[in-house]
Amino acid sequence: KRLGVLVADLERLAKIEDGNLQLNMANTDLFEIVQTAVHNLEPKAMKKELSLFIEGDPVIVEADRERMIQVVMNLLSNAILYTQMHGHIRMKVWKDHQAGLIRVEDDGIGIAEDELPFIFERFYRTDKSRNRKTGGTGIGLTIAKSIVEAHGGKIEVTSAVGMGSCFTVTLPEK
Repeated sequence: KRLGVLVADLERLAKIEDGNLQLNMANTDLFEIVQTAVHNLEPKAMKKELSLFIEGDPVIVEADRERMIQVVMNLLSNAILYTQMHGHIRMKVWKDHQAGLIRVEDDGIGIAEDELPFIFERFYRTDKSRNRKTGGTGIGLTIAKSIVEAHGGKIEVTSAVGMGSCFTVTLPEK
């Protein structure tokens, strides 16, 4: 089963990197995308008794809704995975200048500063003790970054060990 997931992730990544990714661009509400991701992953968060907070307003951008749900679900899934019991995850959607932004911030274990330049590389793991059974395929952030960049956007991260991580996705309005 894990091998099947890895192969599917690699196929998705290959499509994106080869420029064969078909984006179904349409007016898309980023706030609704965040709500969908939270709805889908809320049971996982509840198992760890995490508090999920969403703030913001509808922000319309031209994007592939399904691909952007994939991005946000990846970021939220990672936040859930790396936040300890009873932790907090905050998500925010807002408009700034000619862009829509999504922030996923947690108070989890954080990422060491020297690891940050590598976290979007395929198969890179900040926790070397993690394996595919506990830590996924190791290409989720690579896929997320590639999808965001295919939309003409960017993804950024700030983090501190023991304090948590904050991922911000910026997408142009049109």
